[in-house]
Amino acid sequence: MNILLLGSGGREHALAQKIAESKHCTNLFIAPGNPGTKSLGTNINVSATDFHSIKKIALENNIEMLVVGPEAPLVEGIFDFFKQDEALQHIPVLGPSKVGAQLEGSKSFSKAFMQRNAIPTAAYAEFTQQNIEDGIDYLQQQKTPIVLKADGLAAGKGVLICSTLEEALQEFKAMLDGKFGDASAKVVVEEFMDGIEFSVFVLTNGKEYKILPTAKDYKRIGEGDTGLNTGGMGAVSPPPFVTDEMMHVVETTIVQPTIQGLAKENITYFGFVYVGLMYLKTGELKVVEYNCRMGDPETEVVFPRIKSDIIELFQATFDGSLSSFELEIDERAATTIILASGGYPEEFEKGKIISGIDTVKDSIVFHCGTKDDEQGKLYTNGGRVLAVTSLANDWKNAIKISNENAHKISFENKYFRKDIGFDLG
Repeated sequence: MNILLLGSGGREHALAQKIAESKHCTNLFIAPGNPGTKSLGTNINVSATDFHSIKKIALENNIEMLVVGPEAPLVEGIFDFFKQDEALQHIPVLGPSKVGAQLEGSKSFSKAFMQRNAIPTAAYAEFTQQNIEDGIDYLQQQKTPIVLKADGLAAGKGVLICSTLEEALQEFKAMLDGKFGDASAKVVVEEFMDGIEFSVFVLTNGKEYKILPTAKDYKRIGEGDTGLNTGGMGAVSPPPFVTDEMMHVVETTIVQPTIQGLAKENITYFGFVYVGLMYLKTGELKVVEYNCRMGDPETEVVFPRIKSDIIELFQATFDGSLSSFELEIDERAATTIILASGGYPEEFEKGKIISGIDTVKDSIVFHCGTKDDEQGKLYTNGGRVLAVTSLANDWKNAIKISNENAHKISFENKYFRKDIGFDLG
């Protein structure tokens, strides 16, 4: 089978590795891919949102399955583009329709979906420039901390937790004034939920579903979960505090109503639902957010634990046999540590020479933001540069291995959190 994977980050490198391992994969093409995916298939230097070039690649290479890694092409409607084109509509697309992708593409859409389907989530209100005064009044009635969310996609940085009313008012106005561009033309104000977060990943065809391994990621740049939000600085799978009893509650009160809601509302959905959850100090479980794809860096700990043939799993999604698919999971724990460019998530420099990957032992190094030259030299090319993933009998040993290997890799102004898992006991 010829497979086309869209994307260029650590998530896509982890996906590419699993796809390339499948006995059903004849040829793998990655658009645009990265230096890490080069050894797993053929990189094609085309943007994941350049639909017309993607069509050309699909037809020229007799593509038989499209797997979509990042959110942008999904929110922009790549699924619908394929299904509405006679030359492409025979190709199964692993990724939701444009409407389904609104679960991530619009915070207000996803909150309304949760309300309609009685899915537990934080209380909220939404505002634009047109009713900014109502928003200011609403903020003044809220307890601090206050959560502000840009309605649209903001590369994982559109959520602010404001500890004072003054900060909330200032940021609220800045967001509506375009702090996150069009993404914050509408702002969702949420009650703050006090607890510990974790993520549940569900593969679905809009009717059946399969729950994948759980994970917990670490969003803040600073140790002890301090500083600015990032796309994610590390992850652990499974989080040790997540019990079978908790997962039963998640499945019955959140996963099942979500899939039933998609079916009831006739939302076409073939792909991943990422459910960000808060386990509150009260013992309740509530949805923080949905994403319409796998998380990054969570994919780098979830996919190495899947032992089943990934293409067989994807095919079961398309042919309606997902609920009977026996998903085999590695019992070991997986951890990943992100090596970031100094200054990230604010201004940072690119083009720093990377060395030491060849000295890494007992870990997988996924490329998140790298580039190479014709001589094969590797350089930094993003805020999050590499993900160092390890598997061990428990997460503490896995994180120890990842930490040891993170020290072996060098580039100027390298930064990584040395405390991933600090809150897991």
